[in-house]
Amino acid sequence: MTGRSRDVPTLVAKAREGDPRSVARLISLVENGHPALPEVAAAMAPYAGRAQVIGLTGAPGVGKSTTTNELVRALREQGARVGVLAVDPSSPFSGGAILGDRVRMTDHAADPGVYIRSMSSRGQLGGLSAATPQAVRVLEGAGCDAIVVETVGVGQAEVEIASLADTTLVLLAPGMGDAIQAVKAGVLEIADVFVINKADRPGADATYRDIQGMLALGERAPGDWRPQVVRAVAVKGEGLDDVVAAIGKHRDWLENSGNLRVRREKRAAAEVSALALGTLRARMGDLREGTALSDLAARVAAGEIDPYAAADELLNNLNL
Repeated sequence: MTGRSRDVPTLVAKAREGDPRSVARLISLVENGHPALPEVAAAMAPYAGRAQVIGLTGAPGVGKSTTTNELVRALREQGARVGVLAVDPSSPFSGGAILGDRVRMTDHAADPGVYIRSMSSRGQLGGLSAATPQAVRVLEGAGCDAIVVETVGVGQAEVEIASLADTTLVLLAPGMGDAIQAVKAGVLEIADVFVINKADRPGADATYRDIQGMLALGERAPGDWRPQVVRAVAVKGEGLDDVVAAIGKHRDWLENSGNLRVRREKRAAAEVSALALGTLRARMGDLREGTALSDLAARVAAGEIDPYAAADELLNNLNL
């Protein structure tokens, strides 16, 4: 696509009709930060909030891609049109990525009711790509009823998915840690649903007890959501009905409690903040090419001005 924005209405119209190539091109605009991106966002804005966004995260090797594949199958059996954003890690050396998640989901490649997009993290921390939130909006605009966002293999601190998803699934597997591991802060605290995958392996019962014990230690006000804990063997297609049922139960709670609106407003606030910070960083880059920042840095180093005063003066130079 060229820089001409007149192509955007055509792409959006075709994406709304379910044309996968148009959806792909719109997401490519998002990933590449194309100048027409604001026009894309404006065209998609009326369709925001119509899809259920399901986040799926966990450590490497717990079976996220296989579970995503089976979750898509279960959602399709309910008649939902499904979009999948599968984020893979990028190399810190070459910047490239092996988009293996898509390889594991070939079962749905010919299904017109499923759109699968692999995305490189491009060095973004938190388990997602910087383009993921806007890609979700494209899939919403394309008429998806459910959008599954699968993160890269994460550790204890990568919790960004919780700010994007309506319902966050944290996958665990037997043998990934002991009872102490289960009560550590971080990724375990963001789960709306725990999925103990590979539950046919030894240690699954112990993992189940550890998570239930962790949940029993938490303080909740009356009416607060208590995370569900379900078992599954995704590679055999077992337990996915229980996973879908837990997701549905959480969705009902979100709607009845008013927390769905609260979560989506927080998501929108995070998007706006990220875009504003991106603009600010771009302007900072412009200042680096000039003399304002270097002059201020020299004055700070010489003790003529403190860093806080220098920062205030720098922001004033940005004409905010």
